[in-house]
Amino acid sequence: MKRSFKTSGALAATAAAALILSACGEAPDEAPETDESALAAEEVDFKACVVSDDGGWNDQSFNQSAYAGLMNADEEFGIDHAEVESHSEDQFGPNVDSMVQQGCDLVFGVGFLLADAISEAAAANPETTFALIDEWVPEELENAKPLVFNTSEAAYLAGYVAAAVSETDVVGTWGGLQIPSVTVFMDGFADGVDRYNSDNDGDVELVGWDKDAQSGSFSGGFQDQNAGRTLTEQLLAQDADVIMPVAGASGVGAGPAIEEAEAKMIWVDSDGYESTEYGNIILTSVLKQITQATFDTIEEGVNGNFTAEPYVGTLENDGVGLAPFHDFEDEVPDEVKEKVEELREEIISGETVVESVNAP
Repeated sequence: MKRSFKTSGALAATAAAALILSACGEAPDEAPETDESALAAEEVDFKACVVSDDGGWNDQSFNQSAYAGLMNADEEFGIDHAEVESHSEDQFGPNVDSMVQQGCDLVFGVGFLLADAISEAAAANPETTFALIDEWVPEELENAKPLVFNTSEAAYLAGYVAAAVSETDVVGTWGGLQIPSVTVFMDGFADGVDRYNSDNDGDVELVGWDKDAQSGSFSGGFQDQNAGRTLTEQLLAQDADVIMPVAGASGVGAGPAIEEAEAKMIWVDSDGYESTEYGNIILTSVLKQITQATFDTIEEGVNGNFTAEPYVGTLENDGVGLAPFHDFEDEVPDEVKEKVEELREEIISGETVVESVNAP
């Protein structure tokens, strides 16, 4: 798994100073001036904390993305931090409360399932600030910030690409739980397939999700890789050759089945080419910039600028997007790539509106 972190300017400056001293042979008569940015980092009195949902930090998806944002902020600002991994829903409330008891200035809950725990804790602890990833919080809470993402826009582009490269004219998707932060991906994907069919007089079928009926295939959670494999095999048996699991760690279970079938996978949340071991079968990924949103929210807190104003990630503000095609760069026709860029601009301009009852 590859992971990149921002390099602190303070660390870079300190390293450079050390090299200069070692090159000189003897210390100067006067002590060197203190690097103000390094001093500021050392003196930051701020603690940011993150609570996972039951998918855990190694889900190669949204929990892991939030954790990376916390680590980036720790490196950049020199803050204190804490994290706790949930293993079941009954741990959400106690885990959030434990972060409050540890004196956290800002507590993140990762995922729709932590909505109640974060909202209740924010109401009970007005001096602490909170952020909830992937779901709204009550508007009256002035100390809680929702970080939500309109992934239907980026999934629309992925659906178009999937339909364009399918050799069987069947593509598929399935989810972890039937909650808005999952089905919003599936809605956009369905519309992207429809757009391909409309533009190209095509007849590509989508299995695993019926947008109109809001019904489809779900593994029942975000941990069970065996269930993920079973659902994937069911879609492969229906001739799907491009499949998009929207299920956190459960989605990893799709990898072996898709690899054996010599099909293609579309990952979600993070760039699966970088975050999973299945880069060789990943056509692209529907990105949700959780890492950056987490980092930015911590930065607001460190600078005393935290607000409860919602963050909504879109194509326009680069909060969502489509990952590179990586190993499939040469297999995606240039005209499809050009069309995807056109569609992106249409969505940003409002010419094309991706409609989803699950969109934030």
